[in-house]
Amino acid sequence: MKKQKTAHRGQELGQELKLNPFDFLSEEIVFTILDLLGDNPLDKKSFSLVCKSFYSIESSHRRALRPLRPDHLPKILARYPNTARLDLTLCPRVTDASLAVVSSSCGPCLRSIDLSRSRFFSATGLSQLAARCGNLVEVDLSNARELRDPGAAALSGLRNLERLWLGRCKLITDMGVGCIAVGCRKLKLLSLKWCLGVGDLGVGLVAVKCREIRNLDLSYLPISNKCLPSIMKLPYLEDLILEGCFGIDDNSLAAVKQGCKSLKALDISSCQNISHVGLSSIASSTEGLQQLTLAYGSPVTAPLAASLKKLIMLQSIKLDGCSVTCSGLKAIGSCFVSLRELSLSKCSGVTDEGFSFLVTRQKQLKKLDITCCRQITDVSIAHVTSSCTGLTSLRMESCCLVSKEAFVLIGQRCHSLEELDLTDNEVDDEGLKSIGRCSRLTVLKLGICLNITDEGLTHIGRSCSKLVELDLYRSAGISGSGIQPIACGCPNLELINTSYCYAINDAALRSLSKCMRLNTLECRGCPLITSLGLAAIAIGCKQLAKLDIKKCHLIDDAGMIPLAHFSQNLRQINLSYTSVTDLGLSSLASISCLQSMTILHLKGLTPWGLAAALLACGGLTKVKLHATFKMPLPQSLFEHLETRGCVFHWRDKAFQVQILKEAELDPKSWRLKLEDIVP
Repeated sequence: MKKQKTAHRGQELGQELKLNPFDFLSEEIVFTILDLLGDNPLDKKSFSLVCKSFYSIESSHRRALRPLRPDHLPKILARYPNTARLDLTLCPRVTDASLAVVSSSCGPCLRSIDLSRSRFFSATGLSQLAARCGNLVEVDLSNARELRDPGAAALSGLRNLERLWLGRCKLITDMGVGCIAVGCRKLKLLSLKWCLGVGDLGVGLVAVKCREIRNLDLSYLPISNKCLPSIMKLPYLEDLILEGCFGIDDNSLAAVKQGCKSLKALDISSCQNISHVGLSSIASSTEGLQQLTLAYGSPVTAPLAASLKKLIMLQSIKLDGCSVTCSGLKAIGSCFVSLRELSLSKCSGVTDEGFSFLVTRQKQLKKLDITCCRQITDVSIAHVTSSCTGLTSLRMESCCLVSKEAFVLIGQRCHSLEELDLTDNEVDDEGLKSIGRCSRLTVLKLGICLNITDEGLTHIGRSCSKLVELDLYRSAGISGSGIQPIACGCPNLELINTSYCYAINDAALRSLSKCMRLNTLECRGCPLITSLGLAAIAIGCKQLAKLDIKKCHLIDDAGMIPLAHFSQNLRQINLSYTSVTDLGLSSLASISCLQSMTILHLKGLTPWGLAAALLACGGLTKVKLHATFKMPLPQSLFEHLETRGCVFHWRDKAFQVQILKEAELDPKSWRLKLEDIVP
């Protein structure tokens, strides 16, 4: 009897042990847990493997998908029946059959689909989407260069569509856009950038039929003054982009008598026929404008600045690439005293006198871009740092007359900086020590900074723990000793560029392997790096997506094996001038995410080894090869790969015999060459 009771209790205990405590959590609680997980897909995958109930709940919870290949769609969409956002940008070949699977599986649940990097679909596939996915509010068809008017007309069935991108759909004409305008009257955002077949008629129909438009991009369209009055009558229009619309001139703007009171942002970059006369017409009719972009347009003179005086709400002005005068900058400073953003990138004529007057009046400035303003000196930087102490972004690449002492002021006075670009400047270790006080920095660019060493980088690593992106391109004074404090002090680092820092070695890569969020590593031209260092990165940095090891001659097949095993998120790799052979290249076929390869001048690569690797890597969309491989391999091979969605870029560059040319390693020589090219 005792034995029976003991056995019965044992059975009950066994049943209790089999109970999963997670089964007692409600679906709402588990949904909340899933909401708190990051964007890393591996986290959600691990979550779903905890137990059967978690697997089922994760399937019901997920709303956004980004599949790698279209042939996986039936299985993926069956598992995730509530998919609302479908991103197919990793699938270069999406046929009408693929869209049929999407439309039948998702149906009314689908709210957004991105086909901006996909090809091979037609009006038939889009018609099926429109028929079965009537709740779509967002469609991106950018770069669909083979799409014609019937495809555009198919979209007219999407009555609830609110956001549509058709950039570079060059075969669509006024007729196709007219069909969209008639059918999709709820549109709030429409991009027709580079739709060269669309003119005044198509744009005019959009303006008349789609009265809820907020954002309209008409860049590089052959439009004139005929459609402008209709556009400016749109009651809710907030953002209008007319970049490169050469048919728009002063007379066109003067003809617009009734302005758009709701307009907040206007971009008329590269509109060479618009002067201060036309701008005066715009300013009179759009007094609520907050952002104005005049890049690569008319010279910035005092009359031009005066024409903008009525824009009392203006917060951002971009004059990139314009010729400016001292009087013009002073006039802008006199007219506007509450700018939040100012961009003078690559402007000629920016001097200390005019620029200093302008910035001293901008106490609320947050973003400043003075890239390639080669005439400003320490005087300007002193005024910037004393007047604009709330700056969050400062870009000042190639300000060659600014001395090293000026960079100390940046760290002393601008503690709110989150982005700082000092590429090709005279900043030194003392400057970096001061910049270390900017503890909010997330982006720091120090490329071609020849005066910095490991000591200066140590200060950054100790103080700037929020750093996400670090660019050290051709900063030859940096070695592994400087990378180590960065790796230890910046756990959120996602991107680092050490290309042509010839003292970078395996120790540096071992340090970086601790940065678990690292997704982009560029270390081309680092001759001391070997396969051992690369193996450490592969093991430690599971999120690695982009890798450039061009001219790292000591990396061979031994580095490819761990990469193939651990770096399953790798999408782009440059192996040119390494010692990788057929074996190493073929091993990369196990990386299902791999899409882009550059494989120029691999001595150990044979035509048949290349063919085997290309066939095995099923997700490739872009391959750069040397032209010598065209002849030995059959044309049918390349045709087969192209039908899978792969594009080949052929190069005929001669092989560089030297390990690394002396001039290439010497950043001073490289800078002199750059100065000969850049005006």
